[in-house]
Formats: sequence, structure tokens, C-alpha cells
Amino acid sequence: MTESAPLAAQRREVILDTVRRKGAVRVAALVEQLGVSDMTIRRDLDVLARAGSVEKVHGGAVSTSGTTADEPGFETKSTLKSAAKAAVAEAAAQLVQPGSVVAISGGTTTYAVAHRLRDIAGLTVVTNSLPVAELMRSFGREDGSAAPTLLVTGGAPTKSASLVGPLADQAIRSLQVDLLIVGAHGVSERAGVTTPNLAEAETNRTLISAATRLAVVADHSKWGVVGLSRFAGLSEIDYFVSDEGLAEQARTVLGEQVGRLILADTQEVREPNGAPTTGETARQGSKR
Repeated sequence: MTESAPLAAQRREVILDTVRRKGAVRVAALVEQLGVSDMTIRRDLDVLARAGSVEKVHGGAVSTSGTTADEPGFETKSTLKSAAKAAVAEAAAQLVQPGSVVAISGGTTTYAVAHRLRDIAGLTVVTNSLPVAELMRSFGREDGSAAPTLLVTGGAPTKSASLVGPLADQAIRSLQVDLLIVGAHGVSERAGVTTPNLAEAETNRTLISAATRLAVVADHSKWGVVGLSRFAGLSEIDYFVSDEGLAEQARTVLGEQVGRLILADTQEVREPNGAPTTGETARQGSKR
């Protein structure tokens, strides 16, 4: 019987997730995890290796990513892990208080958070994200409601539509915000929170220095990925918002080092402006 393409694609995504989290995987472990034959797993690894996603080694495969300086565009990133991003965004939006000043960095997960802020009254939103800025401007136009007060930093746009550089940094230094919601290209125990873009890392560091509280939003696939430039250590994070796909080792590390680890349930996600859900679990870290 010929295998259906969707099943094969789902299985290969699981394999990629495992390699990204652990750095390597063995064929025998995948056979047990996925309940398929040794030959099926080896064919999957062949496909992933030809695509450059993994490197085959004796008995399994290893990650080809290592430290990366490659930055995908906003549209490309928007299509990745959409269910996990929606769950993370839903949980992160609950951290935003009415009447507060919230800063939102560039990225597709932070953009998903911004979508869920429409009904929070009296917000002032500071952002270096062009998509977030346009979204904030649309709120009042679409339904006649009071749009948030919007402050855009200025700066030079990156591939991911974030405004960065000296102009952005200078504008941010004059501000004080209650909560910063920042995305990540990668997160690891060794490197902390990273991005491939050096200028974006500097602008993110400037945003962090202007914020009273820091929330990092990153779905489970970001764990173990290391970008070129670090902009935050794990101990600097007040809230780390991820999803329940996060590996146990990552949960242990984050639970010990961040202020609060929040894991969103991807099975209970609302659409922006839809009925709220309660699909969130939280762990208290030991640092705060």
C-alpha cells in the first residue's frame, strides 16, 4: 500500500522537531517513538538529508543548523508552527494589563500576540515591527473602537520587517515601558535568547533595558536553535511563554532560570477576538 503524503510529512516534522531539540536522533529511537519500520525511518532521513534539513550519520541523523546567521522573511516565518504560535500568543496576551505601556518587538509570534490586544483598554503600544504597527492602526478603522496609542521607533527594516539600527535604538532609549514582548529565532541553555541579525539583537537589548518586565514568546521548535547574536540571558526573563510541545529538559532548565514558565495548550486556542480559552499551564521558576 502506498503511504499518504500527509502522514509522511507529519512524521518528518516530528523527526525534525526531535533533531532541533536534541541535536541528534537515532533510528531505533524514532522507530519506537513513531511506531513505523526501520526502513521507513531511513527513507524519511534520506528525504530530509537531501533537503539539507539533517545530516545522516551511522545509526541516525544530526542537526545541520548549529549556529545560524540565516534570517527567514516575515512571510516565510508566518507559515511555520501556526497552531503553536496561536497558543503562545493567546497565553502571552493575558500578561498585558489595561492602561499599560507595552512594547512589541518584530516577529510572527509577537504579531500574533498583537492581534489579541484589541479588547484591552487604554494601551500604549511601542513597536519596531512594521506589521504590528499597521495592525495597531487598523484596529480603530475597522470597528470604530478606540485604537491603542501607537509609537513606532523608526530605523532600517530587516528581512523580517523589524526596524533596527541607531535610529531605532535612540528612540527606544528615551522610553520606559511596563512590559516588553519579544520573539526569538532560537533559545538554548548555553546561548540564551538569540537572533541571526546583529543589529536586531542590539535593538532588542535596547528594548529590554527600557522595560520593567520582559516576556519572551517562543514555540517549542525554537529550543536548541542558536542564532548568531545573543540579546538576553535566561535569568533576565520574567515570563517565558511557550507551548506544551516543549521538551522536558527545556522545561527543567527554564523552570529553574526564568521568573515564570508558561506553557500554552495548543488544543485550546481561540481565534483573535473569539471566545477566550483556559488552555494554559504555568510553572513558577526559582529565580523570582
